Amino acid sequence: MTALPRRAIVAGFASLPLAAVLADPRLAALAAESLEDVSLTTPGGHEVKAALAVPETTPAPAVLLIHEWWGLNDQIKSMAAEFAKEGFLALAVDLYGGKVASDPTAAQQYMQAVDPQVATETLVAWIDWLRKDERSTGKVATIGWCFGGGWSLNASLATPVDATVIYYGRVDKPAAELTKLEGPLLGHFGEQDQFITLQMVEGFEKAMQEAGRTATIHEYSADHAFANPTGNNYDKEDAQTAWARTLEFLRANLG
Repeated sequence: MTALPRRAIVAGFASLPLAAVLADPRLAALAAESLEDVSLTTPGGHEVKAALAVPETTPAPAVLLIHEWWGLNDQIKSMAAEFAKEGFLALAVDLYGGKVASDPTAAQQYMQAVDPQVATETLVAWIDWLRKDERSTGKVATIGWCFGGGWSLNASLATPVDATVIYYGRVDKPAAELTKLEGPLLGHFGEQDQFITLQMVEGFEKAMQEAGRTATIHEYSADHAFANPTGNNYDKEDAQTAWARTLEFLRANLG
């Protein structure tokens, strides 16, 4: 069977709701196939990989996606494909070196094995790559979920970006560190989240104010990972609201 061109695959998903693609492993796998595999060598000598989704029209503003604790799976690649449908150059990075977990035990092991210095170097290198790529306008935002939500913030603290989006990621940072942020931030958090608690979120808001930085924080009557259709905590209404807010925020700040 002849493989369909990537753009043909992307076009085939144009009329499908995001949640439908993410919730169906077969559809998510097909969406993931539409991405291009890319790689680079970091200044520290590490060869790292990512998956790139290219929109119909370029140059386009860029979004760097950071996966959950599961790793760079088809769900996150599908999110990149969705961003491309919305007109963004979307790069889904891999911080696990190709490993993808299928159970919480493995996910925990992979997450704990991440070297913070290498991860930071990797994300900074990819952000620089996106700024310089001819398909990019030079505007870059970071976005991440859970494990990736925390790293979305870490990446934005490590190098200047134009916008930062966090889905229920760790945000327990002091005001002195948050002064490094140069772009606005959007955060989505669940009121029932026992991992990223409201106490942590409220402390983050206070620290951002003390740092003189711009943050728009939304709290939903939902649990952790409420935007993941493959999980038990999925909340369709809140996920759709968060997605609409994310697109509005990115368009306002990336052009």
